[in-house]
Parts: sequence; structure tokens; C-alpha cells
Amino acid sequence: MHERAINIFEPRKLSIIVALTAGLQMFGWVPPLQAHEGHAREAEEHFSAGEPGDPKKPFRIVEITMRESDGTMSYQPKALVVKRGEQIKFVVTNAGVLVHEFVLASTADNLKHAALMKKYPDMEHDDPNGKTVPPRAKAEMLWRFTRAGTFEFSCLIPGHREAGMTGTVTVK
Repeated sequence: MHERAINIFEPRKLSIIVALTAGLQMFGWVPPLQAHEGHAREAEEHFSAGEPGDPKKPFRIVEITMRESDGTMSYQPKALVVKRGEQIKFVVTNAGVLVHEFVLASTADNLKHAALMKKYPDMEHDDPNGKTVPPRAKAEMLWRFTRAGTFEFSCLIPGHREAGMTGTVTVK
């Protein structure tokens, strides 16, 4: 007897699998699919650089431009000083030709997440403290800085941080 491989990616079989999985999830018999476990766990963690802002309260707008040229990648401005408790609305523009990110956290948290991104390089962010921004596009993020210290914004796409895509926020 010969064994025959089943191609689950045939449209008819794939639609049956998707419908079956959705039905099992609806009754709680199968957990929802995650992009990967690491990112799901991180979402439950605290934010090291403060907390999401409140749009009903005053905020200052800071424009950040991301770009690449001559083998380097950068943010402009590269450094920012804010007051503890201040809300900043970041308007992040990707002026480059590559996808970039703006992720705001402590250096330790960003380095930890950058290591995870090496395992999952296609991960995208639309989080309170981080945005993935396509070329020639903009993203906005409202953030409240609740503790003093130095934090960073960084592009965690593999190779981008190493090419210079980091900046600092000093909270006084």
C-alpha cells in the first residue's frame, strides 16, 4: 500500500480547516491563533517608559522622521527631553524606502524585544508604545511619561538598530 501526502493548502481543504478551527475556537476548545507566543506574552507586561496617553488631556506634538542613507539609518531628532507627567503625541514619518519602526521602551526592554524580532523578522507593531511604519507613511502615538530616567526609541527590525536607528528620551 502506498501512502499519499495530503495537501492541506488546496483551497477546498484549507477552507474546511479554517471553518473547523473557527468553530472550535468559538466554543473555547482551541485557543485563538497567535502570531507567536513571545509577542502575546509581552503584551501582558508593563510599559517601561510610561503609559499610553489620554487624548482628553493636553499634549505636546513631537515630529520624528525616520530615514536611511549611505548604509546608515536614523531618526531626526535623535534626542528629546520631556518633563515627568508630560504627554507627547509622536507623529512619526518614514521618509525612507524601507519599512521602519518606532518602539519606545527602556534600552533593556528594546534589546530583549530585538532578540525576539530576530526569530520573527516579519512581526509588525501597532501597539501603544510602538508602530511599524511603511515607506512614505506616517503613524501617531500618544504617550505619557510617568517616571524619570532615560528611555529610548528604536527600530527593532533586524539590522536597523545596528545601523543607527536609536534615539533617547530623557524624562526630568
